[in-house]
Amino acid sequence: MSSRLGPLFPHPNAIAFGTSNAMASIRETGLTARVRIIAVALGGLTLLLVAAWLLPGGLELRVAPVKGGDAVLVLPLEAGERFTLHYYHSVENAPIWEEHSLDEKGRIYIEEERYLKFGAGMGRMPGVGRMVRRGPYEVIENMHMPTGDFVLRVGSKGVDHTILWRGRKKNLSAKIPHQAVQFSGRPVSRLYRMIRILIPHPGTPVERKPE
Repeated sequence: MSSRLGPLFPHPNAIAFGTSNAMASIRETGLTARVRIIAVALGGLTLLLVAAWLLPGGLELRVAPVKGGDAVLVLPLEAGERFTLHYYHSVENAPIWEEHSLDEKGRIYIEEERYLKFGAGMGRMPGVGRMVRRGPYEVIENMHMPTGDFVLRVGSKGVDHTILWRGRKKNLSAKIPHQAVQFSGRPVSRLYRMIRILIPHPGTPVERKPE
């Protein structure tokens, strides 16, 4: 009787072995699925980072000491966006505004000059821009003259070489008087721009909150 019933009731060890194999298979399947999900996610993230690195992210203006060292001023810009160099003429003590822009390759152009009166060395260059008057100011507009990277020797207090940008300003004369600095522009990647939005360069002027 037992010999006939034996095959109908598997040995307990066989049942345990089968259950163990099934659980192991389930665990292995779940582990494989998780690995695939992680691999797909990492692959997608890698593609996004590569794309962000390759895609254009605008431009950056850097003002750095000619003798070397980190930039003292860094401005994120769009092509055609203007920034202004404002100062007082050392002889006439007259205020002067020079508006500049960068093209899509980061090349610097002077777009406009505005001053209260003709100072020593001031005046319109023949064939460059158009002279107009705006209230008390003489203005040379529509210049769009390439300057390329240029060097400025920062004046002392009173000259107050100051950069105006997006309603913010930075007085270079208050930080690095009597030093020669180079203005240069360059294109940057979208990834770099995203990083700089999260972690601005120390040389980028911050927007002051109203008190």
